[in-house]
Amino acid sequence: MSLDNRYDFVLVFDVRDGNPNGDPDAGNLPRLDAESGHGLVTDVSLKRKVRNFVGLVKGEQPPFEIYVKEKAILNQTHERAYFAVGAGDELKGDDKKRKGSGDTVDKARAWMCRNFYDVRSFGAVMSTGVNCGQVRGPVQLTFARSVDPIVALEHSITRMAVATEAEAAKQQGDNRTMGRKHTVPYGIYVAHGFVSAFLAKQTGFSEDDLELLWQSLENMFEHDRSAARGEMATRGLYVFKHDSALGNAHAHALFDRIAVRKKDDVDVARNFADYTVTVNEEALPSGVTLLRKVG
Repeated sequence: MSLDNRYDFVLVFDVRDGNPNGDPDAGNLPRLDAESGHGLVTDVSLKRKVRNFVGLVKGEQPPFEIYVKEKAILNQTHERAYFAVGAGDELKGDDKKRKGSGDTVDKARAWMCRNFYDVRSFGAVMSTGVNCGQVRGPVQLTFARSVDPIVALEHSITRMAVATEAEAAKQQGDNRTMGRKHTVPYGIYVAHGFVSAFLAKQTGFSEDDLELLWQSLENMFEHDRSAARGEMATRGLYVFKHDSALGNAHAHALFDRIAVRKKDDVDVARNFADYTVTVNEEALPSGVTLLRKVG
């Protein structure tokens, strides 16, 4: 069953002694707003964690396959769609950039939505090479921004080994490899999200898919552990449910009801207890319900 309600949500998460989202164009330093010093985590990074969680718990089986995943060759997936809808003959020959007939593209797009969770959730551009059209997803996320400016620390690290005999000879047997690691001592981040009932009907995003999204956002960091990311955890997931598909209030007015602030007596924050999360549930707009998933 598809959705009949619009949803807006606030995701609060934190990191301790880790790098929540390194910037490859800046030597993998934590992403930040250069003007304000606030930390950033991209929507792509958050969606990656959702995809990984869904793939883990659903075993990469239809209708919960993942389209954008490590080492995927997207045009090969597009070809699967063509054969699945009985249009494999349109792929004959050496030309793998066929546009496909309008009817075939529509069928292939629908097949991709039925079988791939991230396509019917986040959407996808599938018109590269073998054309499966484009999908505008009902679930959208913003960049996450830290509540306060962050400090990016740089650490020298040592591996007591080298990769090649040439490196060993150069070091006369010392066999050490030096490296660098970047961490944020502590940061608490807030991201905003949106779920459109109208777009959900177009992609087949269902109530079950929605519950899986909430489960993913609650638990995605629990199965994404690494030394580089330190301790990351979802600290709050606040969902505003509208009675209608169109919505009963502006999203920004609802988001303003969730306030995360450092406590007045804290100079340097180093854990979640140094912050307070205030949720204003008084006089919610008519037709809006606040569902606390975490927090």
